[in-house]
Amino acid sequence: MCRPVEAEAAPDMPKKYGITSPISEDLPEEADLNRTKTLTETLKSYNIFEDELELQNREKTLKKLELLYKEWLKEISEEMNVPEFVSENIGGRIIPFGSYHLGVQLKGSDIDVLCVGPGYLQRNDFFTSFYEKLKAQEEAIKQAFVPVIKLSYDGIEIDLIFARVQLKRIPQNLDLLDDKVLKNIDIHCARSFNGYRVTEEILCLVPNVFNFRLTLRFIKLWAKRRKIYSNMLGFLGGVSWAILVARICQAYPNATASTLVIKFFKIYSMWEWPIPIRLRVVEDCQYNLPFWDPKVNLSDRRHLMPIITPVYPQQNTSFNVSPSTFAILQEEIDRGHVIAEEIKKNNANWSKLFETPNFFEKYKVGLLESKIRHLVGILETNVNISLAHVNLQLFTGPNKANNNNPASPSIILMATKRPGSSHPETSSKRFKANESLTPDPKHTCSEESSTGVSLIKRQSPVASTNRPGTFEAETQTKKVKYDLDKPTVELSDMPPGPTKHVYTVKQHITLKLVRLHSLCVAYWDA
Repeated sequence: MCRPVEAEAAPDMPKKYGITSPISEDLPEEADLNRTKTLTETLKSYNIFEDELELQNREKTLKKLELLYKEWLKEISEEMNVPEFVSENIGGRIIPFGSYHLGVQLKGSDIDVLCVGPGYLQRNDFFTSFYEKLKAQEEAIKQAFVPVIKLSYDGIEIDLIFARVQLKRIPQNLDLLDDKVLKNIDIHCARSFNGYRVTEEILCLVPNVFNFRLTLRFIKLWAKRRKIYSNMLGFLGGVSWAILVARICQAYPNATASTLVIKFFKIYSMWEWPIPIRLRVVEDCQYNLPFWDPKVNLSDRRHLMPIITPVYPQQNTSFNVSPSTFAILQEEIDRGHVIAEEIKKNNANWSKLFETPNFFEKYKVGLLESKIRHLVGILETNVNISLAHVNLQLFTGPNKANNNNPASPSIILMATKRPGSSHPETSSKRFKANESLTPDPKHTCSEESSTGVSLIKRQSPVASTNRPGTFEAETQTKKVKYDLDKPTVELSDMPPGPTKHVYTVKQHITLKLVRLHSLCVAYWDA
C-alpha cells in the first residue's frame, strides 16, 4: 500500500512532505526553467538516456522472463506433489527494482529483478532448479550463487534475487509495501524484499516524480564522474544518492531539476552529520528483523553519514562510509556547491561539475590488489595517516614484461601523512561554534529538529585535515562566536615567555607493494 505523500495541514499551513514542512514552496521562475533546459541538454550530451526502442526491448525481456518463471513455479509445484488446484493458480511475480524501477537507469545498464514465490518453496530450489531451466534456454549465465543469479537475457544484463511469502499462491495485486508481508519470514527474504520496497516507497514519497528522476540522473552522473559512486568501497551507492535527492525534493516540492541540484549541494554542504537523512518515520514492527536504531544498537552510533531507508526494517544504506571516504564525500559536495553557485550566477556551465579528477596529479600513488575497503580501515587506524583515498578506476600494473605473470587490473590507493605529532588529531580539544548563516532573500532557514532539514554549518565527526587539492567554499559568509569562559588570568598580565615558530608539515606516503602468491602486502615509507 503506497502511503500518502502529503500530510494533512491547516489551510494557513504549508503542506508537509516527508517528516518536516517544506523549506520553500516557491514556483519556478523563467531563469529556473532555462537552467533546467540547459541541464537536460548537458545530460543528453553524455548519452545516458535510452531511446524508445531500447526501453521496449527491456519490457519485452522482462515479460519473457516472467512467463518462464511462472512456468517453472508450476513445474516445481507438481514435482512437490502440490494439489493441482494450487499449482494451476500459483501465480508468481517478477518485479524490477533499483535504478530501472526508479526510472533513472543508464544506457546499457543491468536490471535488478525480484522473483516472488510461495512459502512452501525453498530458496535452494530457485538457485538450483530454476538455474538449470535458465541454462536450458541457452542464455548466458554468468554466475549463480545465493543470493543472486547473474545472466544475460536477450542481450540485457539481469540480476535475479528470490524471496518467498507465507502464501500458497502469489496474486498479481499482492501489496509488497504492506509490512505484514515480512511477518514470519527469514532475514534473507526480508533483505531481498527490501530492494523493491525501498525504491517503490521513494517514488511514493517525492512530490514530483519527473523532477526527482531528472535530478537523480544528474547527481548519479556527477558522482560517477567524480569517482565517489561505490557502496562497496566506502562511498555511496545508488539507493543512498536516491534518498538524498528525494529529501531535497521534499524540502522544495515545486522546484525544477536545476534548482533541486543547486539546493542539493547547498543543503548537504551545510548538513550537520551524523544527523540522519530520513524520508519518513518508520515504526519498528517487532518482527525480529535488524532495525537501525542508534538508541538501542551501539554499533549504529558509530555510523558517520547515516542515510536511512524509508521502509521497515529501516537500515543505514551508508554503513560502509569510513572517516577517509566521509572526508572525500564532503570535499566533493563542497566543490559542487561552489560550482553550482557559479552556475546560478551564469558564470559557469553544468559540464564543469562533471570534470573528472586527475588522481595522478593530486597524489603520489601506488597500485595494489587486495580487499580494498578493509585495507583502508587498517590504514585509518594508523595515527600518522590522515586520509586514505581509493580511486575507483581500474589500472594495469607496471609489470608488463613478464608474460608468465601478466599484470592484472589494480586500484590506486593514496594515504596522506598527518603533521608530526605524538598523538592522533582526534585527541585534540575541539569547541563547537555558534554560527550564523546568511539567509536566502525569499525565506529564512533556521535549525530544524534532529529529524528535519538542518541548515547549520556542519561539524565533521572526524578531525579536519588540509589535504592537497582541497576545494574550499568561498561563497558562504559566517560569523563564528566561541562560547568560552574567560581565563582567570588576563593574557596581558602573564609574563612573556620564549617564542617558538610553529611549522605545519604536509607529506604523502608512498605505498610500496609486494605480492606473494595470492597475498598482497602493503607497507609505506615516510
